[in-house]
Amino acid sequence: MAVSKRSAADLVAGLIVLAAACGFLAYAAVNTGRGGASGTQLSARFDNVGTITAGSDVRIGGVKVGRVVDATIDPKTFHATLRFTVQPSIHMPDDSSATISTGGLLGGSFVNLSPGGSEKILGEGGVIKDTQSATNLEDLLGKFIFNVGSLADATQKSLDQKAAAPK
Repeated sequence: MAVSKRSAADLVAGLIVLAAACGFLAYAAVNTGRGGASGTQLSARFDNVGTITAGSDVRIGGVKVGRVVDATIDPKTFHATLRFTVQPSIHMPDDSSATISTGGLLGGSFVNLSPGGSEKILGEGGVIKDTQSATNLEDLLGKFIFNVGSLADATQKSLDQKAAAPK
């Protein structure tokens, strides 16, 4: 049975499309935290991790040094526990701290590590104890608006009292 030029071209085109699809899947797996994570695995507990999920960046001084592996909740304390990796060349002192940060108003959230000054280094499975949870922007805006409203009310009350005072 002879294969026509057209069917051979269709077969080659199909193989190219299939190879491109596999490439995109591999890229997505590596860049969303679903692929294998290499490096030293550490963890930290937070009251609130905001929008951090598996695949979120772990940074030191704004430079990506790792990735969040997973986020779970401790059923006893109800704290969120993040497990993440850092590059094998990064040796975190045991007095380091972890903060949930955002890259501006529209930027994504990430874990920001601040190395401590201790000579003792966290090993595989080490826990960073000094943490700062995510700040909820909506709560901050609500408090700001409430405080501005209270200030305006107090100013108006003060002006009304001065106007009513005998001259």
